[in-house]
Amino acid sequence: MRRWLVAASITMVSVLGLTACGGGGGEQTAQSPSADSGGKQQVEVFSWWTGPGEADGLAAMRKIFEDKNPTYTFFDAAVAGGSGDKAKALLQSKLQAGTPPDTFQGHAGAELQGYIKAGNLEDLTSLYDELKLKEVFPAQLVEQISVEGKIYSVPVNIHRSNVLWFNPAVLKEAGVAGAPKTIEEFVAALEKVKAKGKVPLSIGSEWTVTHLLESVLLGSLGTDAYNALFKPGADWNSPQVTTALQNFAKIMEYAGDPQDDWQPAAKQVADGEAAFNIMGDWAYGYFHNPPEGGLGKKSKTDFDWAPAPGTEGTYLWLSDSFTLPKGAKNRDGALAWLKVAASKEGQDAFNPKKGSIPARKDADQSLYTDYLADALKDWSSNKLAGSIQHGVAVNQPWLAAINEQVGLFLGTKDVKALQQGLADAATANAQ
Repeated sequence: MRRWLVAASITMVSVLGLTACGGGGGEQTAQSPSADSGGKQQVEVFSWWTGPGEADGLAAMRKIFEDKNPTYTFFDAAVAGGSGDKAKALLQSKLQAGTPPDTFQGHAGAELQGYIKAGNLEDLTSLYDELKLKEVFPAQLVEQISVEGKIYSVPVNIHRSNVLWFNPAVLKEAGVAGAPKTIEEFVAALEKVKAKGKVPLSIGSEWTVTHLLESVLLGSLGTDAYNALFKPGADWNSPQVTTALQNFAKIMEYAGDPQDDWQPAAKQVADGEAAFNIMGDWAYGYFHNPPEGGLGKKSKTDFDWAPAPGTEGTYLWLSDSFTLPKGAKNRDGALAWLKVAASKEGQDAFNPKKGSIPARKDADQSLYTDYLADALKDWSSNKLAGSIQHGVAVNQPWLAAINEQVGLFLGTKDVKALQQGLADAATANAQ
């Protein structure tokens, strides 16, 4: 209980701090771009990609950028920190001070709305028209990243949130025939694993529980009703939401001791200590990559995957994207970077190393194997729903309020209070 309360306090302090530092929305004055010792103009690219896989992918795109733009040099302004919290805090201070990077990483969707409303970002619709990006990005994606008909970011990849990771040997030992397809089947499988003395469901820090919640909401409500929760006038007090939250509470009864973050929780599955974990598909790289950057586990033997129960046919998505801040020192250099990030060549260089799939529909499918082949096929055919935890469906204040309610639920187990808290959060923060 103490761990959850501390985590909740840290989350609220961090997000409230970001909110309090919101920019004023006026036009910023562009500054002269700086040059390196060779006389090339620097392009400052701000991200939180510092770990294995993601840093390798960024380096691959950097090489393409510098090869295509010999008068520019890439300045890597990446800030370490798992979910980007440290990077976002530093970014907010830079925007507040009127010294934005030339381009910065952000989750496409509602997460960017605070920057848009503050006047921090340029409209990129003309770039979409120039590069004909609306023809190569799925229509549903373009719709979900548009704000009042304008687009402010270029998605470089797609991740899937609603992935059920499981250990085949643990399931076999428990008498579970395969990945459960419905919420009811999932609860029955969790009970069988519990009876064998293994951890039925591994979880990490508090944000991973919100991550679990979004998959249970989607699996219980269906795609259309889930997406409707984030539209004006949505009814979070409906009987259908009550049932979904009761399902969430039941599933959480089978959760093991919370781990420090998603990696140790995922590792419990790969090591055969736990049966299931619901986590985004970045876990694939962690499972699959060699030991210097991952666990070096064998897919279909040490770990396997399926859509989270009840969500087959829907891609609960999130996307890393890049923006063009107003007042960027090297606006032309930033646009050159965005063109690489949007390109087929750039996305096919980046994503196989990152462990994600391209946002574009014309990817070289031969580059995407194993889990990534499944993801690419589903991305092109599934309905889309936006992640709560990862910035698509809700803005940062709304997410902070949701995480607060999840943190309280972890202590009280009170479904009625959770539902009312989520309803109040929606009323206060709905876009």
